[in-house]
Amino acid sequence: MHIFFTIKFNFITLIIASFLTLIVGYLIGYYLRKIFTEYQIKDAREKGKKIILDAEKEAETRVKSAAIEIKEEQLQIKSEFEKEIKEKQSELRKQELSLRNKEDDLKRNLEKNKIAESEYEQKFKEIEEKKKLLNVEKEKYETLIKDQLKKLESISSFTAEQAKEEIKNQVLEEARLDVSREVRKIEDKARNEAEDEARKLISTAIQRIASDHIAEATISVVELPNDEIKGRIIGREGRNIRALEQCTGIDLIIDDTPGAVVLSGFDPIRREVARRALEKLTVDGRIHPGRIEEVVLKCKKEINQKIREAGEQAVMDLGIESIHPEMVKLLGRLKYRTSYTQNVLEHVKEVAFVCGVIAGELGLDIKLAKRAGLLHDIGKAIDHQTDGTHTQLGVEIAKKYNEHKYVVNAIAAHHEDVEPESLYAILVAAGDTISASRPGARREMLETYVKRMTQLEEIGDSFKGVEKTYAIQAGREVRIIVVPDGISDEGADLLSKDIAKRIEKEVTYPGEIKITVVREARFTEYAR
Repeated sequence: MHIFFTIKFNFITLIIASFLTLIVGYLIGYYLRKIFTEYQIKDAREKGKKIILDAEKEAETRVKSAAIEIKEEQLQIKSEFEKEIKEKQSELRKQELSLRNKEDDLKRNLEKNKIAESEYEQKFKEIEEKKKLLNVEKEKYETLIKDQLKKLESISSFTAEQAKEEIKNQVLEEARLDVSREVRKIEDKARNEAEDEARKLISTAIQRIASDHIAEATISVVELPNDEIKGRIIGREGRNIRALEQCTGIDLIIDDTPGAVVLSGFDPIRREVARRALEKLTVDGRIHPGRIEEVVLKCKKEINQKIREAGEQAVMDLGIESIHPEMVKLLGRLKYRTSYTQNVLEHVKEVAFVCGVIAGELGLDIKLAKRAGLLHDIGKAIDHQTDGTHTQLGVEIAKKYNEHKYVVNAIAAHHEDVEPESLYAILVAAGDTISASRPGARREMLETYVKRMTQLEEIGDSFKGVEKTYAIQAGREVRIIVVPDGISDEGADLLSKDIAKRIEKEVTYPGEIKITVVREARFTEYAR
């Protein structure tokens, strides 16, 4: 019983001890769990604070970076704005300078106009005074006529009508001489004032020209490495030379001339294609109809490229804009066109340059003057292919590509086929004459030269009172010897004008011709 009680007591004690152990374990676990939870919460809070701090630092960094970017952008905008302001200010200064220059030009023109107006008023007064003097002289002549009529009727057997006719002729001759004297005075004065300015303009334009003149004929010579190649050029039964002539349209002349083949043809572009093709074939050595066609086609493409480049270069050299591409090609064709042995492309560039210089001196549109000068002979690019004169063809081309009306008129009027409608047409005619007539520009055939010299002398000899006419200085001066008893000094002056007008009308010549009338009396006696 005691043992049972003891066992029971131990069992209860064990149970109580286990229960207490559980309670203590639970309490210890709870406490440990609480400590661990608090540690986790504390750690989470520290991590949260760290994340917040990192976020704040990152936000602060981004704010600073954004502030720097905004500042840089502001500086860039400010710099661009300042640059734009400077450009605007520079442009405004240029415009202001241009306006000042225009204002100065207007002032100078106004002063010139005032001076010219005063000169015109003075001349008008002089003309009025001369009119009064002429009226007085007219009254004197009328009185003289009446007196002469009375005397003639009293001392001669003339009828009244015959006497009137005789006196009328005398009065007309005297009046003609008086008018000639006055006209000569006015012309001398105008010439003295105008010649200096004209000479200055023309000399300035000529001195600033620096272009070469290229003389070409209707034949080209191709040098060969040896005479053996001539047989290969001819080919079996002449098939190679026939193929070359058919492809190029140029005649090949192969004779005994050592080391050379002559190309003959009036079309300089075709002749140049044939020359290039023949040179390439002789260098290559492969000469047969198929190869000839291939090389000629290639050379045609090269020449077309050269033509386009020549036209573009001419337009670029003169600073001219907005020319139709087809007109540029036509200009390039002038590189292979000659007139009186003068290269036409160089000629039109020279004329354009002269027109630009003179237009600048006269206050005209320089670009328009250059454009008219450059295009004035554009018809020569196709005059071998189309009927019509080069002026007519040039006008058609200019109208087709909508050129300015002054340019069209300048093309039509530069050989005086039509009346000039503007100063630009006169400038082109003057530039064309300067380019054609200056020494070295052109060479004439002997037959044309002799014919012109003979024609000049015949015109001078045809006038009454002329003893002998001499064409000197290669036809640039005509010296006329008159009979001193048959013509007066005033009559000699009128004679020079009449001869000049007839030469202008009947003779074709470059530049100008000086007419000099010589009237002198010679008295000869022999001492024996």
